[in-house]
Amino acid sequence: MSALFRAIAICVVTLALAACQEDGPLAEVGPDGELDLLASERIACERTGGRWGLRAGDDLFVCFRDTRDANQLCSEASDCEGLCLARSRTCAPVIPFLGCHEILTSGGGRATQCVN
Repeated sequence: MSALFRAIAICVVTLALAACQEDGPLAEVGPDGELDLLASERIACERTGGRWGLRAGDDLFVCFRDTRDANQLCSEASDCEGLCLARSRTCAPVIPFLGCHEILTSGGGRATQCVN
């Protein structure tokens, strides 16, 4: 009986440990056997905390990442992880912050920056 119990215990522990292992890089293979690079990029984005989404008004995908200092006051570019927005004098909430925006530069001057 103890040998059976030991064998079951070993199986349970092995399965539990296998469930804790992180998967290796995931990739999807298309119908022609080629690696689906778009799927790989999406997976990499989401694994690092990003949000995979369409660029507004387009059919191109982008990995959006929230900034740690979103909406905090800023007076120049170095105050923010992303952009320092000139009108509100706050840090942009996301990277990339798409479109054309008035920003504050490293010296606090105003400039227009367009990110597509």
